Amino acid sequence: MRIMMIVLLFMSSIVMAQQPDELSQKLTILNQEITTLYQESQIKTGSAKSVVEMQLLNKNNELRNIIKNLIDNRTEETTTLLLKHVKQQVTFISRASKFLGKKITSDEQKLDQASQEEKLMVQKTLDEARRFYTQMLGEQWVNYQWLKLLGSPEPERTTELVKDVEHRLDFMSASLTFDSQQEAILAKQMKAASEAEKTSLQILHLLAQRSLASDIENLRFLVELANKMDIDTTAYTQQIFEATGNLTDDILNPKVLISLLSSWADNVGQWLLDNTPQVLFKIFIFAVIIFIFRILKNLTRKMVSRAVSSPNLRMSQLMQDFFISMSGKGVFIIGLMIALSQIGLDLTPILTGFGVAGIIIGFALQDTLSNFASGMMLLIYRPFDVGDFVEAGSVSGKVSHMSLVSTTIKTFDNQILIVPNSKIWGDTIKNVTHERVRRVDMVFGIGYKDSVEHAEKILNDIVDAHPAVLRSPGKTIKLHTLNTSSVDFIVRPWVKTEDYWDVYWDITREVKMRFDKEGLSIPFPQQDVHLHMVEKQTK
Repeated sequence: MRIMMIVLLFMSSIVMAQQPDELSQKLTILNQEITTLYQESQIKTGSAKSVVEMQLLNKNNELRNIIKNLIDNRTEETTTLLLKHVKQQVTFISRASKFLGKKITSDEQKLDQASQEEKLMVQKTLDEARRFYTQMLGEQWVNYQWLKLLGSPEPERTTELVKDVEHRLDFMSASLTFDSQQEAILAKQMKAASEAEKTSLQILHLLAQRSLASDIENLRFLVELANKMDIDTTAYTQQIFEATGNLTDDILNPKVLISLLSSWADNVGQWLLDNTPQVLFKIFIFAVIIFIFRILKNLTRKMVSRAVSSPNLRMSQLMQDFFISMSGKGVFIIGLMIALSQIGLDLTPILTGFGVAGIIIGFALQDTLSNFASGMMLLIYRPFDVGDFVEAGSVSGKVSHMSLVSTTIKTFDNQILIVPNSKIWGDTIKNVTHERVRRVDMVFGIGYKDSVEHAEKILNDIVDAHPAVLRSPGKTIKLHTLNTSSVDFIVRPWVKTEDYWDVYWDITREVKMRFDKEGLSIPFPQQDVHLHMVEKQTK
């Protein structure tokens, strides 16, 4: 922020005495505000000083925006004046860049000499100075473009700026490579470090991460600037993508894509060159083991088939098939695990998982096997699927998940019910949403004095007018029951399953409104009470 104050103080010293009125008024007011803020920043400290410095930065941006707008709408009268201001911008940004260059060098020396506790603060200051330096390069490029528009180009200075940006790109690219390697090394060291060593390594790792983030930010800004200068940035864009993994519009550049694919192809080719013999040998061993155990699988199935088909065992055909199938699969799984171990896969976690599963099954054998068997039956016959609305196991709701042990059902008020599979398989299962089309069953009553033909016409009109009602299968609207208090019609349109309740509610509402409008009554149960007065007999 110090460099911004120097810049803004320089700007506030510009003399405006002979400017045109409108331009003079805008720039004079703005420069007065900048001067006032600069003087205020000299007496502020702490967070208040940071707030004032941020205001100064905003005012400087506003000043440049005014210059830009005036250049876009320039006239012959304002061209000379604007040319003067832009040249002043070029001068103070050149001075600011030199100041920042010295400050960066000084901060780098301080960082090397600082203690671990001080490094974080010095690193923050250094990153801020580097960020301002790259921003100054961008603003200087804008200044030279303004001079070109105003008819006073600076080709030599522009060429020097392009070379400076190219040099800065190379430096930031090398810095990003170095910091990436440092961060990776420190990350590995932290995993293997003792508790006593972790504290110092954490600070160094945090410094490396901050440096890496700063390098990426500065390199990305420089790449955007270099693209405006028609500098080839393919290698730098590729480096940013490899460092961050973030997809941007720059990746769609054909040169960048070709470079990335070429780099990946080279890496794959080198890996294949180094590892092909070893990989081919492992694949050969894997294939031989699988082939041998496939033969053993068939032999085992034949042996088990002969054993379980013995008349003495009296096994059902279903049980025989189960043992034959499981024996063959068991042998093949053993062979597969041996083959995987030969190609370098660590089987310890898998075997540990099997051991834990065996202990759990041993403690809860009866209930677990019952639920497991029911789960197998549910998976085989598939009476419902995930997402179906069912009524099973004395509960109703939407099936959200199913395992071999239990089924998770979510009710419509968002409760989660976990039902054992044995309860579901042992009860009636009603799948409401299995079919794509459903029939909506509704009953509507009218009074005995009302017209049946009129009521049928209204019901047909309402059903036919609803957009969600299917034309095939056709609807059913019939006089159904002569009830005690009403004449009841059944109304049964067909709809898609997902439209069921919308149609039900819409038609019910429309029937009430149309019946009221057409003068049809909707009866409700009632009783007539007759009172007989008995005269008191005289004695």
